[in-house]
Amino acid sequence: MWRPCGVMDETYSEDLAIVRTPEHWMLTVAALGMLALLPFLVSGVTLNTLNYIAITIVALHGVNILTGLTGQITLGQASFMAIGAYAMTMMVRYWGLSFWVATPLAMAVTGLAGVVIGLPSLRIKGFYLAMATLAAQFIVPWMIVNIRPDLTGGTDTMTVPAPTIGGFHLTSQQSIFYLSATIAVLSTVFARNVMRSRFGRAFVAIRDNDVAAEIMGIRVVRYKLLSFWLCSLYAGLAGCLYAIWMRGISVEHFTLHESIWYLGMLIVGGMGSVPGVILGAILIRGLTILVTYIGPWISGFLPPGTGTVIELGLGPIVFGLVVLGFLIFEPRGLARIWERFKTFYRLWPYSY
Repeated sequence: MWRPCGVMDETYSEDLAIVRTPEHWMLTVAALGMLALLPFLVSGVTLNTLNYIAITIVALHGVNILTGLTGQITLGQASFMAIGAYAMTMMVRYWGLSFWVATPLAMAVTGLAGVVIGLPSLRIKGFYLAMATLAAQFIVPWMIVNIRPDLTGGTDTMTVPAPTIGGFHLTSQQSIFYLSATIAVLSTVFARNVMRSRFGRAFVAIRDNDVAAEIMGIRVVRYKLLSFWLCSLYAGLAGCLYAIWMRGISVEHFTLHESIWYLGMLIVGGMGSVPGVILGAILIRGLTILVTYIGPWISGFLPPGTGTVIELGLGPIVFGLVVLGFLIFEPRGLARIWERFKTFYRLWPYSY
């Protein structure tokens, strides 16, 4: 934690606390206050980006629990987001449920789907498990398009009704920001507590050596499925938020490309780290927006055909270079850089 030199924990409760000192509480309250004021300080375009980052953080926490903590590779997070988004939207549109009732039910449906997809993890792992989750990334969109296109809209965009609170419709970016940011903060706190619980320690033991974990008495089958279930719950929640943020959903929003980006964000941020999830989401989504503005400027200096190709491919190129750079120079991601900074702060000025 961020503590100056000489500040020690004297009790177990202090050692386990997320916010440990009065200075931490002051910084936490100040950060939350600044977060609440952000909609009044930034433009609409920036607020739209912040909403996207908040939704990404929620989805990425699920990937971190499954891949970063448990060591189970997934290439289907976007497909689980699609399940949550479509389940919530259909419940609201056809059953007349409110967003606040439909979202937990959609999360439950997504969690059940995650457990089913996670069954192969009981017998396979590594590359083979990645292929099994990749299958979900193709099966789910196919089912959405072909099984009941009269309900899902098929390949067309499905309109999402806006949620309401006390008669107030959450249609503006500002109102959606308060919802998505609040859920992102609560999801972060929950993920941090999962890591500190016996479930989190069991996940890490399975990641390091599942055979040794089973010998130690950890029920590997139960905890692997639990990890898939938690990952899918996060994905379902993120899918519901994404649906009301976009106000319309299509299978084109939940592609394999997005699932790969989530893994890349986790690599850049730092696997198994809650701060890494936040830092990775901010950096990659921020770079995506930056490339969107820089691409046309760069293409203006090149011949028309070449400029168009560079503009379209600049995003994947930058993303790939960033991921490669972190794999080569800092495999533990931005979280490791943050840890080194905190170590320097704690020891300063007595670094020896």
